[in-house]
Amino acid sequence: MQELTTVELRPEAGEGLADSAGFSPPVMVTRPTRTQSTSPLRHRLPAAASQSLRIGMRMLSEEADHGRLLLVSPVFLGAGSAFWFLAASDFPLVASLLCLLLLIVAVLIASRSRAALRATLLALALVACGMASAQLESWRASTVILDSAVTTTVTGRVERREGDGRGRWRYILAVTGTEAPEVKRSPERITATRGADAPFEIGDIITGRARLTPPAGPALPELNDFSFGAYFDGIGANGFFYGAPSKVDSQAGPQAARSTWEALLEGLYRLRSGIGDRIRSILPGDTGAFAAALVTDERRAISNETTEALRQSGLAHIVAISGLNMALSAGIFFVGFRMLLSLFPGVAEAYPTKKIAAAGALIAVTAYFLISGFGVSAERAFIMMAIMLIAVFFDRPSISLRNVALSALVIIAISPSEVLGPSFQMSFAATLALVSGYQLWKDRRVRENAFFKLPIIRPVVTVAGFFGGVFLTSLIGGFSTALFSIEHFHRLTAYGLPANLATMPIISFIVMPAGLLAMLLMPFGLDVWAWKVVGFGLDLVIAVAKTVSGWGGNIDVGRLPGWYFAVAVAGFLLLTLLRTRLRHFGASIIAISTLILLLLPVPRPPDLVISEDGNLVAVVEAAAMASNRERPPDFIFDQWQRALVLPTHDPPKMLDGPAIPPEGEDRRVRLSRDQQTEARTAMRAAAAAGEANRFSCVKKAWCTSRLGNGQVVAVIDNAAYLGPACDAADIVVTSVRLRFNSCRSGATLFTGETLRRTGSVELRFTNAGLEVATAFDALSRPWMRHRAYDWRSNSFTEPGLAKVSDSGE
Repeated sequence: MQELTTVELRPEAGEGLADSAGFSPPVMVTRPTRTQSTSPLRHRLPAAASQSLRIGMRMLSEEADHGRLLLVSPVFLGAGSAFWFLAASDFPLVASLLCLLLLIVAVLIASRSRAALRATLLALALVACGMASAQLESWRASTVILDSAVTTTVTGRVERREGDGRGRWRYILAVTGTEAPEVKRSPERITATRGADAPFEIGDIITGRARLTPPAGPALPELNDFSFGAYFDGIGANGFFYGAPSKVDSQAGPQAARSTWEALLEGLYRLRSGIGDRIRSILPGDTGAFAAALVTDERRAISNETTEALRQSGLAHIVAISGLNMALSAGIFFVGFRMLLSLFPGVAEAYPTKKIAAAGALIAVTAYFLISGFGVSAERAFIMMAIMLIAVFFDRPSISLRNVALSALVIIAISPSEVLGPSFQMSFAATLALVSGYQLWKDRRVRENAFFKLPIIRPVVTVAGFFGGVFLTSLIGGFSTALFSIEHFHRLTAYGLPANLATMPIISFIVMPAGLLAMLLMPFGLDVWAWKVVGFGLDLVIAVAKTVSGWGGNIDVGRLPGWYFAVAVAGFLLLTLLRTRLRHFGASIIAISTLILLLLPVPRPPDLVISEDGNLVAVVEAAAMASNRERPPDFIFDQWQRALVLPTHDPPKMLDGPAIPPEGEDRRVRLSRDQQTEARTAMRAAAAAGEANRFSCVKKAWCTSRLGNGQVVAVIDNAAYLGPACDAADIVVTSVRLRFNSCRSGATLFTGETLRRTGSVELRFTNAGLEVATAFDALSRPWMRHRAYDWRSNSFTEPGLAKVSDSGE
């Protein structure tokens, strides 16, 4: 249906219809128009929905005009990397490259008029690029990880060293050989600790008897896999020396050829170690260790008490060389150098002092990065700060989301594995939130008020503005990293805001300026007084940390469902990356997903948890965990307590049980029939008479516990008790690596061999039977394959398994 509409057209002056005075008479033209009822879109959508659609499309177009496509490119690149790392197996290389090539060609030939199609194809191409970069990094690392724990004599070259708060030294060794026994798949690089002996120098070749273990896997299913990080860090084993290692004459025997890059790295590490020793010689105790950590990133020398106080007060980020340290050092140097140049009018008028100061600040942060040990957080902070300073050379704003996006692109391209790490996620979350908040604050409408311009009021406004900025910065940083803190550490810090408000002025005006001055004076030996000033400021920071940590306030949250983290991160990215009102859609996603999480029933916790080596087992109750160890290892048990939100520990009840095989004999020695009968009877009696959900143990022999559902769990430290345990219990756990995986009695058996392949285990008793959740379903990824290696056959084939008889034979 059409209507006739009359419109008035006015020709431009000078056209045929204009008169001599330049007046253009109107021309009446009648043309058909469509009425509202004939619009196909309006037939389908209500008027409000149609209007909302048009507004949404207009805002999307505005986001594209503001360059938001560049800002979201790291998201797609990182998503591709994360998808590759989280996949169950590697993708075929040919298929991945072919897919990437096809997407690139499609982007190039897609019509420019179809912007939405081109953007979609480009996003898919970035995802494919992320997957390719992840696969390339895995091949580039190719770290050989030790397959199982071993005691051997290790010889290696000291690449790095670092002392801890108890006077021990931790060495990173480039392994040159092993013997007694010789490890068939020897890792190329290990970490090994030793007591308070005179430390070896970087570059020394040392040898000693050591106990080596593979990097730990997840303490529970869905928790952090430490072997993943170790694989990409090039560390194939962790361990400790039994005795003091000895130095090997570097001239004896053949010398391994070293490249120029390796020699340069050794020199930088030697310089870094010397700087740390110098600082600790001036400032003793935790103060010196704290100061050295700010410069060299050697954090292990800080005592456990101070480290815990910093963590509980939300000040642990100060210790790491991160964006805060880099920004303060670059900013102080930039402002100071520019002020110095301004004292010379001829220089200030003839040369671009701002760019000269930016170049000086870039040199300063580069030197800072070189002596920091190349840590992940330092690398990320350096790249971000370098891009921001380089932007000054081209008269671009240094603080912008574009610079953050470029930094993320560079880091993901170089080290895509960092996408899954808490350091990368928390750092960029805080940076995104702060820069987005800064942009909103800068674009706000300001109403002039003469009152605030009064001379007597200006100092008050300046001071209030500074502390207001610190307050907002701490508030935004705390809220933006809360989600990632819960996901990775399962807890929140309640009093981080007041702690940061109290310490940020100290760090900004005392510690960092004096530290920068001390580093400039150190080559001349005039740095003592400056380090004393740094020590004064850090003593105040430590005092604040201990005071705030004494308030308590740690909120244990536990594990989050996987869907919630993914959805909340998507909402956070929309909230921080978008400029128009569409960003409120991201806030809505976070709010709705959080509400759903709170309304959904809490997932049922496991009834029984088993560590990946079988040495630690715990029964989970409503308010506590009962383990088979009087003093369970902190590294594993602390993760269990945080993930399951169970701070209370019920230790086992120790019994006087039957005699065990003498010390020093084979752990698999057989018991006589009488000893087996005695052990079987003792296990059954302990389970029947003991407290439910509480272990009763005979030292270095066995532990039993009767669960609430009546089933019995037995944990054996000595394989000689395997037969009686299979008869007396429904579930048997042992750390001994056996060549069978089940009991003839029908009891469920977890051995050191089966746990090595599955990782940690959670057990739940349901109406349908026993539900088993394992950390690993398959061992096909590069950082997991060492678990499938069999040193006997020197291959990755599965060893044959058999059943154990009731007598243990």
